[in-house]
Amino acid sequence: MKRIFTLCIAACTVITGFAQTDTTGQQKAPEGDTIRIGGMIIIRKPGSKDREITKDREYKMRNRRGDKPSNISTNWWIVDLGFSNYTDNSNYLMSATDGFTSPAIGKDEMKLKAGKSRNVNVWFFMQKLNIAKHVVNLKYGLGLELNNYHFDNTMVMFDKNPTYISLGATDYKKAKLAADYLTVPVMLNFDFTPNRRKGFGFSAGVSAGYLYSARYKTKDDGKINKVKSDFDLERFKISYIGELSLGPIRLYGSYATKNMWEKSLDMTPYNFGFRLSNW
Repeated sequence: MKRIFTLCIAACTVITGFAQTDTTGQQKAPEGDTIRIGGMIIIRKPGSKDREITKDREYKMRNRRGDKPSNISTNWWIVDLGFSNYTDNSNYLMSATDGFTSPAIGKDEMKLKAGKSRNVNVWFFMQKLNIAKHVVNLKYGLGLELNNYHFDNTMVMFDKNPTYISLGATDYKKAKLAADYLTVPVMLNFDFTPNRRKGFGFSAGVSAGYLYSARYKTKDDGKINKVKSDFDLERFKISYIGELSLGPIRLYGSYATKNMWEKSLDMTPYNFGFRLSNW
């Protein structure tokens, strides 16, 4: 029994010695120094003084749907660039009888230069309030609506107190009537891609504006003349308004519900153009 026990101990000792020898033979030489600093790893290869620098890169899968939109979102300082015009249904014989226009004034004399009669709107803010799953929203805001009506016949003259529109003796280089409103738009918005910032949809509603400034302006040989008055324009302006979102392109339009003058003339103004907005 003792011989068997002694033989087992001897065998284990020999096997252990071989195992240690084999393990030592398989050990690899040091691979060099490795230093990690933040997202950067510096490796020095064995037998070399040079260091190889690598950087960890983090990749994130973009969620196309994005985060859930807020129930109330605000867009500051929106700008509209477009054109102003009006539909003229005036009875100029009656307006001349009323003493509002001279007999020389007619529809042709009050015709506008379509390309130069511009509309610029500056909205201080617009807000969008979620009504149903961010697809149906209430949209409202506050801003300035600036209209410049450039007459094709630059001999048109405006006198004030009382207002009288006539043809003057001077053919000016430029003659225009400006009407500026403080306006509040309210629309029902339909957003078909609520999780996209520049999506597709449309809005429709009404706006209420208050005339805070009006003036007649002429320009000739560098000389500018301004006549400030309300010229019997309606103080309040109610308009149907609309907006169309086509990805990065946004269009707007408005059409007044009634005549822009308090008396005599019958002109319904409208605007259309491009809207520079985040949504």
